[in-house]
Amino acid sequence: MAYPGYGGYGGPMPGMPAQGMPPQGMPGGHMGGHMPGHMGGPMGGAPPQGGYSPYGGSYPGAFGASAPAANDPMWGYFTAIAGQDGEIDAEELQRCLTQAGFTGSYNPFSLETCRIMIAMLDRDFTGKMGFNEFKELFAALNGWKHNFMMFDQDRSGTVEPHEMSQAVSAMGYRISPQALNAIIKRYNKGGRIYFDDYVACCVRLRGLTEHFRRRDTMQQGSVNFPYDDFILCTMAL
Repeated sequence: MAYPGYGGYGGPMPGMPAQGMPPQGMPGGHMGGHMPGHMGGPMGGAPPQGGYSPYGGSYPGAFGASAPAANDPMWGYFTAIAGQDGEIDAEELQRCLTQAGFTGSYNPFSLETCRIMIAMLDRDFTGKMGFNEFKELFAALNGWKHNFMMFDQDRSGTVEPHEMSQAVSAMGYRISPQALNAIIKRYNKGGRIYFDDYVACCVRLRGLTEHFRRRDTMQQGSVNFPYDDFILCTMAL
């Protein structure tokens, strides 16, 4: 069931990579730089869903993989950047995405955007992400990047407010004009939305939608939040 505020119940978005194809922004894709380790092959797994909000519901099995992590083509690169603690913090994620050339001609992600990327998947509130979350994030990022590129046809690294509204709708989120206007006011710079801010918006939309959906057990589109729970959900992102 899909209703206002809930994205991600449909099939793959038009133009998304087919199953088993390398994602854009990673080795083998169209915009990625060289990454060390065993990163030349396809990531494998299911394509991102419309709206992207299903990512993070229940990770095991999401990529259809039962093999040990050491056999995964992304494992070598993850361990190289994760360091001794075996997890990636915001600074390490920022370096990873920059060195990978994930944003292509767009400006690199800010540290704040990297923090909220981790927070979106940080279910144990450690401020870091493990290997499964790392893969999950790349899947979501590739979907968001493809969506952004569909509207940034002049490759300026920005989209206009009306295109942002279309992008949000294309991801499966059905929200009011007032909410869309608030999003545009929050994330535009000089009347345009840059890729970094666009991703930050997508992270918050997905994260808050998932918080809401877990509490909306009757799928009625409304929930009651205790004050502390509301603060925890919103401030975590």
